[in-house]
Amino acid sequence: MENTEQGSRSNDRREFIKKTVVGAAGLALGVSAKSYGNILGANDRVRVGIVGFSNRFRSSLFPAFLNHSKELNFEFVAVSDIWNRRRNEAVAFVTEKAGSKIVACRNNEELYDRKDVDAVIISTADFQHALHGVQAVKAGRDAYVEKPMAESMEDARAILKAVEETKKVVQIGSQRRSAPNYIAANEYIKSGKFGDFTMVEMTWNVNQPGRWRLPQLTKEIRKEDTDWDRFRMGKTNDEWDPRKYLEYRLFYPYSSGIPGQWMSHQIDTVHWFSGLDHPRSVAANGGVYVWKDGRKNADTLTAVFDYGPADDMNKGFQVVYSSRMHNSAGGTKELYFSNGGELNLDTNKVSSNGGMDEKMAKEMGLSANLLGEYALADAVKMETSANTGSDPMTSLHMRNWMDCVRSRKTPNASVRAGYNHSVANIMTTKALHTGKRVTFDDKKQDVVAS
Repeated sequence: MENTEQGSRSNDRREFIKKTVVGAAGLALGVSAKSYGNILGANDRVRVGIVGFSNRFRSSLFPAFLNHSKELNFEFVAVSDIWNRRRNEAVAFVTEKAGSKIVACRNNEELYDRKDVDAVIISTADFQHALHGVQAVKAGRDAYVEKPMAESMEDARAILKAVEETKKVVQIGSQRRSAPNYIAANEYIKSGKFGDFTMVEMTWNVNQPGRWRLPQLTKEIRKEDTDWDRFRMGKTNDEWDPRKYLEYRLFYPYSSGIPGQWMSHQIDTVHWFSGLDHPRSVAANGGVYVWKDGRKNADTLTAVFDYGPADDMNKGFQVVYSSRMHNSAGGTKELYFSNGGELNLDTNKVSSNGGMDEKMAKEMGLSANLLGEYALADAVKMETSANTGSDPMTSLHMRNWMDCVRSRKTPNASVRAGYNHSVANIMTTKALHTGKRVTFDDKKQDVVAS
């Protein structure tokens, strides 16, 4: 029975993807990727659609956009949301906060039927990001796509292929890529001064029993006011469940939870700083140890990664990632270690902490290599707490996307960067669910549980 159900879900999903992608592609007939990119002039207004009026959009993406919209001549003109309440709220919110009236669309097809939408900001449920991104670029629109980019390799491959084929400007919401302190860290590491990584330690610890819970809304939403079939995107055959609709981050496969929401930010910096695309292997464990509220995704997770060149197992480093949702001790930390010391992205300092001193180096037949004190991006202190909110990083990241929509350059967090963090997330989730060591098959571009 299980195999039959899985086969049915797989067929449903393929049919859904076929309909949405082919349908969206049809909207753009007669407008090639190259010609569409040349329509906007330097002084033309860029008209933006909202795909998913989420809390993330309301609290962070909207103010980040508004910080730069007047200067860069961008404006919101429409919203697509399958829940009528959210559509109405979006119209009222944008009218009040931005002083402009927007059109409410029942779904993305209605949105992309419009001729006055040049680009979109996608902030829907985690498992929807990739396919909503595919729809956008196939319909000839640039897109800002929230992270995690994808929660399955099938979806990750689909959006990578679509963006590379259409040449649309797509920014993935990995905002560390636009933060001055992270950019300075990358430049310092690339200079060779830091030395080879020997270890990376990362934490994301909070004490928030209500994180990702929306109990009042789950009582108020009605199935007839939204589109449950469209929401599921062929992913499951689940019956209507308001918690899975609104509290999706607690339920796989609608979200991976900790990996997709938090780890995706931090593991992306490992790829960026090291130049490596993905881990060689991942092992993970965890569970729902504290918040017994019906959730399926872990409230505690530890993952251990092996990184290094695939053709040389004698080179590499380890990453240890841990996250808990029931004790905030340790907070959000990113510590990079070399034999000469430490790069701390909480303090934004490079120091000789833990490095090899002259005596030890001599005993090992090596030269002393203690790092000198160095400050990253003195002018700007970026917030790295677990409450991302309307932070400076997101504002800078949104600005970068808006600039690239005009210049047609590749944004800081490209679709390839999103693909790479998705691979690491999916490997972690697979390791957590199976209890097996997970590797990646570069030829098939797929995860393997050994």
